[in-house]
Amino acid sequence: MDSLSDLTTLHVGGPASALIHARTENELIAAVREADASGRPVLILGGGSNMLVSDQGFPGTVIRIETSGNSYEIDACSGGTVTVAAGVDWDEFVRFTLDKGLANLESLSGIPGTVGGAPIQNIGAYGHEVSEVIARVRAFDRQKDRVTTFAASDCEFGYRTSKFKTERDRWVILDVTFQLRRGEMSLPIKYAELANALGAELGARVPIQQLRETVLKLREKKGMLAGLADPIWSAGSFFINPIISAEDAALLPESAPRWPQPNGRVKTSAAWLMENSGVHKGDRLAGAQFSERHVLALSNSGGATADDLIALAKSAREKVLATFGIRLEAEVQLIGVSLD
Repeated sequence: MDSLSDLTTLHVGGPASALIHARTENELIAAVREADASGRPVLILGGGSNMLVSDQGFPGTVIRIETSGNSYEIDACSGGTVTVAAGVDWDEFVRFTLDKGLANLESLSGIPGTVGGAPIQNIGAYGHEVSEVIARVRAFDRQKDRVTTFAASDCEFGYRTSKFKTERDRWVILDVTFQLRRGEMSLPIKYAELANALGAELGARVPIQQLRETVLKLREKKGMLAGLADPIWSAGSFFINPIISAEDAALLPESAPRWPQPNGRVKTSAAWLMENSGVHKGDRLAGAQFSERHVLALSNSGGATADDLIALAKSAREKVLATFGIRLEAEVQLIGVSLD
């Protein structure tokens, strides 16, 4: 049987009972239909970048989305509309858009995974989210056995979530259509860290290629850039930044980061909470460790098991809860394992 450790960026996970490589949309839909009809559990896998799989593996059919291709139209006034297959590598797609002179994805450079995974998680970085530029999502409805197209307004996007995440067992993303701006300057810079790295002020715009290169350097510095020669393997940020009430935010120390949200709640930093409750970069348990570059990157330094990683994550979660009364939630998809 195929080991899922070979298909995830954490390089952890036991065997799959069956593994199917779906290279076309028809193959993907047929594989899902057949597995559903058999009653076997189904795991849809993209780049394997946002997933922690049990050491026992997955007792069903794993379908790896490897579809490719895109179509695009670029207008001098309205910008560009790009439709991309779910299996396309996310960062390769971002680079493609910038090479075509299309802006608005530059701050999302370097995020591992596939295009199909982007709307599920509503990926984001440095103050911008992919939902800002998604026009449509086509998905296979496993319950009704049909293909459905969603406008962005119907995708129920929120912070690191969407309709496709809350109903994960129903939808299989087939392709995503983006509406991008034609131009050479970036979106306004929203994060002080990025502004400082660029030598620019908050709210300023810089050339899109310059912003992409800076974002890639920042991600590499944090150990969160796919393809690093570093022997540490991770799934990126393991915990999501908590969004709490304004009252709870007021109880945090003055130095705690705060990002007010449109609904009156406040987002704070999971990394700050961890580091201020006794979790340190480099802390380890057997082969599991928090990266020496960034405390949010729970990593496999070699030989880690899923149980090792879960035990280390639980210890950090307990420290934050005891210190600040805030329960961290996993950003990665947990398959066969739990933090509870």
